[in-house]
Amino acid sequence: MSAQPYSLLIKHILKMPIAQASRREIVYRGDRRFTYPQFVERVNRLGGVLAGLGAAMGSRIAVMDWDSHRYLEAYFAVPMSGAVLMMVNIRLSPDQIAYTIDHSGAEILFVNSDFLPVLSAIRDRLPRLRAIVLMTDEASPPDLPEGFAGEYEALLAQVPAEHDFPDFDENTQATTFYTTGTTGLPKGVMFSHRQLVLHTMVIMATMAMAGLNGRISREDVYMPLTPMFHVHAWGFPYAATMMGMQQVYVGRFLPDVVCRLLRTERVTVSHCVPTIMHMILTAPAAKDIDLTGWRVIIGGSALPRALCEAGLARGLDIYAAYGMSETCPILTMTQLRGDILDAAENRNEAEVAIRISAGLPATLVELRVVDDAMNDVPRDGKSVGEVVARSPFLTPGYAGNPEASDALWRGGWLHTGDIGTLDADGYLRIVDRVKDVIKTGGEWISSIGIEDIILTHPGVAEAAVVGVPDERWGERPVAFVVLKQNAAQDEEAIRSHVRARADLGEISRYAVPDRIVIVEALDKTSVGKLDKKTMRIRATETSPHAVA
Repeated sequence: MSAQPYSLLIKHILKMPIAQASRREIVYRGDRRFTYPQFVERVNRLGGVLAGLGAAMGSRIAVMDWDSHRYLEAYFAVPMSGAVLMMVNIRLSPDQIAYTIDHSGAEILFVNSDFLPVLSAIRDRLPRLRAIVLMTDEASPPDLPEGFAGEYEALLAQVPAEHDFPDFDENTQATTFYTTGTTGLPKGVMFSHRQLVLHTMVIMATMAMAGLNGRISREDVYMPLTPMFHVHAWGFPYAATMMGMQQVYVGRFLPDVVCRLLRTERVTVSHCVPTIMHMILTAPAAKDIDLTGWRVIIGGSALPRALCEAGLARGLDIYAAYGMSETCPILTMTQLRGDILDAAENRNEAEVAIRISAGLPATLVELRVVDDAMNDVPRDGKSVGEVVARSPFLTPGYAGNPEASDALWRGGWLHTGDIGTLDADGYLRIVDRVKDVIKTGGEWISSIGIEDIILTHPGVAEAAVVGVPDERWGERPVAFVVLKQNAAQDEEAIRSHVRARADLGEISRYAVPDRIVIVEALDKTSVGKLDKKTMRIRATETSPHAVA
């Protein structure tokens, strides 16, 4: 008999915790617990439910749920059936939700009862949807709305605990979700089984190389704080499952619930955007919790120095990673290196500088920083250009949008739209988004750099800097600031704080914002990133010097 090919399929990820007899559990809000054999049984049952609903190879199956064990079951059962998992961004507007579900071609929808009002408002705009399944946390499920195929748990109970998931080409599409950019319609990003399995292995291999921070193992307790609809929760649930980790899912994000689970479940590994980390650290429920040793990966936006230092002061192993929806998403991860720290004049300062950088390229990732002609800029930590990448798990393009796909991959490299610099040690630092960098007085100014300085002011909780058109200087920076509780509202003090750094020559004098706008909250996108498009509009509308 000839050797048998072994395709990289998602179902093989699920075999590992069973083969290694993991005794860990998948936990939902501390209320429901499943062993790995029970979890596999539920995945099998969901496969049977999908077959009963008529799902076939290539069918699009959409999910609208909070972070839950149900979502994790869909991560496996849907693509293992040969169907495509469409992860609905529940934080989009109803119009955008309707657009993304319809554009994806979803035929079956699994929907949490919390989102029934949204579904009711858009149902007539989803002509291809032929079956809907209700999911709920209520002990006594509500009556099924008209046209629903059934309730999730009831349907699972009606099918066998065994299900034969087929073999197929590893390049079969497994998932799709929609980017949440601040301009234009959301774009559908696609990934195959092969790409997701490779990305899973890359997470494990990259984090295994960490010696001084961030290393993970099967002994960890994993709790994602990134929405599961966003780039497969950055791919970590697949890695956690393959390693047989204890996994904790929080449902709807509430700081008090997160703090309770941190304490009761003894969580050791998480990931989130800076906004979420700030909310947790400042939550009253977090004051008396020992956070020592909690490893938290910060992505989605740059890790501000002030947030990093605040986390370190609480005992966190906090550090950055970098990627985007189109990259699955991990491209780089910050890892401390003894050879660099041992040679540093100030070890603590060197450590913080590394932690807030974008980090080192992950396994199997090629990174370049290039000029407009696609020539590499010097790796000196100063020369800047656009970050471009190659890897076996980058999206091939956008669903139904060949023009945007071609632009994404122009020149044979995926273009991130980020301006960065590589240093001689291989660390990437993101200077700014191409669309967010500010050109004023003939100089390029990093909005991220100004934000970092403002955040060191003792009265500032959050900050965002945008550029607005200016008749004299081209653009001028404007800062939106959220103050800490009981902090004095003194805009000039914050400007003086930035000006002092300019007087020392650390930043250009053009980087000092013309205006400091005190706000109750910063505008953010549906995944918690700063919505600078909205803030630019607000700043321009109120600027006496802005060019219309």
